[in-house]
Amino acid sequence: MASIISFLLVIGVCVIVHEFGHFLTARLFAVQVHEFAFGMGPVLMKRRGARNVWSLRALPVGGFVRLAGMGEEREDETVEEGAGFYDKAPWKRFLILANGSVSNILLAMLLTALFLYGNGVMDLSNTIVGETMEGYPAIAAGIREGDRITEVNDAKVSSWLEMSESIRNAAPRGPVRISLQRGDETMSLSVSIRPDENGHALLGIRPALRRYSPGEALTSSLSYTLTMTVEMLRSIIHWITGDEKVDVAGPVGIASMAGEAARRGLWPFITFLALINLNLGLLNLFPFPALDGGRLLFTAAEMLTGRRLPERIENFIHMSGFVLLIMLIVYVTWQDIVHFFIAR
Repeated sequence: MASIISFLLVIGVCVIVHEFGHFLTARLFAVQVHEFAFGMGPVLMKRRGARNVWSLRALPVGGFVRLAGMGEEREDETVEEGAGFYDKAPWKRFLILANGSVSNILLAMLLTALFLYGNGVMDLSNTIVGETMEGYPAIAAGIREGDRITEVNDAKVSSWLEMSESIRNAAPRGPVRISLQRGDETMSLSVSIRPDENGHALLGIRPALRRYSPGEALTSSLSYTLTMTVEMLRSIIHWITGDEKVDVAGPVGIASMAGEAARRGLWPFITFLALINLNLGLLNLFPFPALDGGRLLFTAAEMLTGRRLPERIENFIHMSGFVLLIMLIVYVTWQDIVHFFIAR
């Protein structure tokens, strides 16, 4: 149940933010909006606002926005003169189409910045102990949070990775001498570290967290987003070419990961929500028919050539892409079911 609720929350936030990006930009360029729907399926309730209908649907799986001129209007709907989507200049349509994905990417950046500011990340640049773990030698040896480890077997260490490597190499040879700084006091401890079931010699400590200032958090979130964008493009290329095995999660896999993130706490859930928003934003920009990226490609071609592809042909291409996407989603979902329920 936790996985289902977490999944619906993640998908709801991602889709509503995406559609709201389309909605706001459409309103900015005076495109008539017929309806903004929360959820899918039958209408539970609706309210007519000053310029569009707001509706609540039965299935809590995202939502949608209906713009005038992008499909067949209903019998009770009229399109104001010049207010249809295709009445606007191509560059305006381009921005309307793009700003759904841009909204997801911006939300991912803000959530990442919030995580860096509110929770922080493990600081591996020093050897300050941020947490001691139950059942491991550190607590029995007297190591406390806030201690700074300075030497391992009389060899100076200055970073977390250097310290970890030194302990891992020294542990099989017997008790490890650890020197640490606690306030103004210097201490030396002898710690016996036995390998765990995987053969790893673990002292049982975690690094201290480094919290970022608001400015640092925003700057670092931009850097992180750019890095993840490059990695995602690499993964898509490898997946298409088959050069490397790439794990692709469908709805079942995402629900499982959403539930696990929620069980781990608020901050893990926020980072997961940021990651899904980034993935949704980038995937929707992929130039494939039926996706925003496919429509952007046609709009860009119109901007360059001054001519729009005949509506009947463009609609056929997008419908073909939609069918292929549905087939892909069914395949990935089946793979998820096999992985999570059948293969176990």
